[in-house]
Amino acid sequence: MRKTKIIATLGPSSSSATMVEQLIQAGANVFRLNFSHGSPEQHLALAAKIRAYAVRLDREIGILADLQSPKIRIAGFADGSIRLQPGDPFTIDAGLDSHLGDQSRVGTDYPALAGELQTGNVVLLDDGRIQLCVEQVIGERIETRVLVGGTLSSRKGINVLGGGLSAPALTDKDKADILTARLLEADYIAVSFPRSAADLEEARTLIRASGSRAAIVAKVERAEVVASVAAMDGSDAVMLSAESATGRYPVEAVAAMARIALAAEQEMEPAGHGLAASHGELARLA
Repeated sequence: MRKTKIIATLGPSSSSATMVEQLIQAGANVFRLNFSHGSPEQHLALAAKIRAYAVRLDREIGILADLQSPKIRIAGFADGSIRLQPGDPFTIDAGLDSHLGDQSRVGTDYPALAGELQTGNVVLLDDGRIQLCVEQVIGERIETRVLVGGTLSSRKGINVLGGGLSAPALTDKDKADILTARLLEADYIAVSFPRSAADLEEARTLIRASGSRAAIVAKVERAEVVASVAAMDGSDAVMLSAESATGRYPVEAVAAMARIALAAEQEMEPAGHGLAASHGELARLA
């Protein structure tokens, strides 16, 4: 029996009743509903499909409601993407129209960014694939020099090496989505970009006040949080995002992940803490 559980994100490629059934048969243990996209009504309909097929196939299937949390992102490029080279000057400008980014600059939907950066900070874009060194901050403009280049497309995430961005972990939208998560009886609720235990306590209070008993999954994405949680040498679950949500072969992706996980487990010596035995232990929960 495979111990490592598979979380499959549902999206345009995988939200039909037929696809939900096939993904369960391929090995999905938990379905992630990404609250960054879709309406409450769509999430409730998806949850109903999941529950129906879990009963029909006699499987225990969990539902993870992934809250959007604050959007700390660049805005858009007029041509969709650009190519940055090391040494290029590049400006992040909160005053720029959200669709007019070009080879030299781009906007951001986080207007407080300029006030939180100073000369010498390293800005990470697209999960660190692009790195920029801040040379000066002038009003809403952050003028930088490219350290690590590559292709940069619209709406990629912004972070800062070493942490320090002050955006709250929960927005008004997240608080409304917690009520939706309660209605669809989510087993897990994921909180993105938590800064500290206080953010998780706030989430827990709101979740319990809604009547939900969902467990909390902390998505560790800020550097200042990484420096304070213990490193784990075993994973309880692996997650497919775009591969199952928008990819051309969602069922095949889940089936391949299931085979890989099972083969890896068969090669491993048992770890002291063990791997999760059920989807109820899919993550180190806060």
